[in-house]
Amino acid sequence: MIRIAAVGDIHVGEDTHGRLRPHWLTLDQHADVLLLAGDLTNVGSRKEADALIEEVRDLPVPVVAVLGNHDYHCDNPLGVRHALEAIGVIVLEGETVTLELAGCTVGIAGSKGFGGGFAGACGHKFGEPEMKDFIRVTEEASHRLEANLRSLQTDYRVALLHYAPVKDTLAGERLEIHAFLGAYQLGEALDSAGCDLALHGHAHHGTEKGMTPGGIPVRNVAMPLIKRPYAVYTLGGAKAGGSGAGRHQRETLTT
Repeated sequence: MIRIAAVGDIHVGEDTHGRLRPHWLTLDQHADVLLLAGDLTNVGSRKEADALIEEVRDLPVPVVAVLGNHDYHCDNPLGVRHALEAIGVIVLEGETVTLELAGCTVGIAGSKGFGGGFAGACGHKFGEPEMKDFIRVTEEASHRLEANLRSLQTDYRVALLHYAPVKDTLAGERLEIHAFLGAYQLGEALDSAGCDLALHGHAHHGTEKGMTPGGIPVRNVAMPLIKRPYAVYTLGGAKAGGSGAGRHQRETLTT
């Protein structure tokens, strides 16, 4: 049984560091790993990155993160990434990592993702080059996510995103901004490759629980939504088969 602590949109600023660390220092009592679903800072400045690493330094469980749109604002996402990696945080962008946790292997495919919308209200790679580029970024991230999930030969597979892969977890957000909160292509990648759990942030006023059309559980862990330093999700139970492409491992998921 694997216990996954997850949170996104913690938006650490120069004057807000220290609020999460006391809760995270006892994570090993409740979880085996901490997953951070982007928007770790307000604007991605060097000073905010310094404050962020003081929150996550030397925690008692492994930490895996993706960046969010706020972490890109100062045009230095690599600076945020390198600051985190310097203290042992695993940062993923179109990459994977395999961890051994509680006697099992857990593969994590990480991607910020991007927007574009959902069936019936989505953008298309048509018209102006700017629109084509917008959708191309989403498609490329989704293709890479699918390939990375397929590559994981592990007991459990988890997708860690910032943007939403389904509209279920956006319920509560204004419909007009759904296209900027996530994209259906990310959900298609999950269903095509298969995984046990998908986590994302970004939608502060959305809904915690959702599911892909193929039945993969999706959880929105934006801190303004879950209103706690992290949520814990437990994966375990009898499997329905191997981890072949197009079929995710059916697990007992508890919150």
